[in-house]
Amino acid sequence: MTTPCIICVAITGSLPTKANNPAVPITVEEQVESTQEAFEAGATICHAHVRNPDQTPSSDPEKFARLKEGLEKHCPGMVIQFSTGGRSGSGRERGGMLSLRPDMASLSVGSNNFPTRVYENAPDLVAWLADEMKTYDIKPEIEAFDLSHIFKAAEMHAAGAIKDTPYVQFVMGVKNAMPADKDVFDYYVKTVNRFFPGAPWCAAGIGPKQIVLNEWAIAAGGHARTGMEDNVRLDRDTLAPSNAALVRRAAEIAEKHERPVATFAQTRSMLGLRPFAA
Repeated sequence: MTTPCIICVAITGSLPTKANNPAVPITVEEQVESTQEAFEAGATICHAHVRNPDQTPSSDPEKFARLKEGLEKHCPGMVIQFSTGGRSGSGRERGGMLSLRPDMASLSVGSNNFPTRVYENAPDLVAWLADEMKTYDIKPEIEAFDLSHIFKAAEMHAAGAIKDTPYVQFVMGVKNAMPADKDVFDYYVKTVNRFFPGAPWCAAGIGPKQIVLNEWAIAAGGHARTGMEDNVRLDRDTLAPSNAALVRRAAEIAEKHERPVATFAQTRSMLGLRPFAA
């Protein structure tokens, strides 16, 4: 297998704090520095949230703008993907930064349970977020927490509500949602290939399942997400010293399966994104 492997680094998220791991980047400056290290280690997509000074999630477009500016300066060519997830805001404020025109944005097309709450993605909000992404020429990454979310993405694509072929990411290992189950994973792959033949896809595992999903996805010809949003450890006893360390671990898995790590130019080409203009 020679298809280059795209590595996405989810740098911060909305849950892990410095109490979980002192290396978790919180400020915009820390996020830029951590992402630059991950970029140099092989990551070509940055999945980004922003935080308030007290480390709580933020939906502040000004912070997203500063982060985007910093990433464009220090990680030239890297694909910038903003999160529209529900922890950082409610309703349409979740998409308040889309006018900044990142390359990509996450899009959850259905609801599901999280450990202590319902991750609610109402149909009207999903439709509005998808329309905003079309307006600003942003490619959505479909975060599939359930098989029905792949079917919904296919329905939206057929109706013209999603720009181009969706990039579907399987999210497995969230408590009360879809566990990291190999039979389910295999059926996810089969379903994506049925709806979107030949389209690239990705997988993310939460906590100790991160390395498991990295292995499954890379071995099956998909792409990998890693980073401190999903996991703050290299193993059960060792805290990850950086996002870059988790990226290097994913790159080692790609090497084991004889897959080169994708460059930013290859990533942009495979995902149908606009080329980087230096």
